[in-house]
Amino acid sequence: MCICGLEKEYDKCCGEIIDALRVVGTPEELMRSRYCAYVNANARYLLLSSVKENQYEEDIELIEDFSSQVDWLKLDVLKVEGNTVEFKAYYRDKEQIQVLHEKSNFVLEDGVLKYKDGELYKSKIERNESCPCGNGKKYKKCCALKN
Repeated sequence: MCICGLEKEYDKCCGEIIDALRVVGTPEELMRSRYCAYVNANARYLLLSSVKENQYEEDIELIEDFSSQVDWLKLDVLKVEGNTVEFKAYYRDKEQIQVLHEKSNFVLEDGVLKYKDGELYKSKIERNESCPCGNGKKYKKCCALKN
């Protein structure tokens, strides 16, 4: 199964987009491939899949450091509307499980779909939701006990 959560092999899903074997077709595909790039600390892809005005070489080391220091757990796509994708990405840092909740905006730049920007939301993992660690228990009976 692909890291992005779809029932496809990575090489037939986000891997072929990241490896430039296939052009990304939708904002959701781009967002999912960017999540996979974070999981794999592939900062170069994250930089190249952003609009030119947001491509900063100095971000590469920061992205790689952050992505390498956390354990990415899962991605939930909440809503797709036009060129926006709302999602939650769960990860474990040194202290506890965190959630990154964002509504991302994508645009065409030189005929290619790119990440433009996003609106971050303050979110927390609800006690009764399925634990992001993937063991099938509710959060309150699993990782919430460890925090």
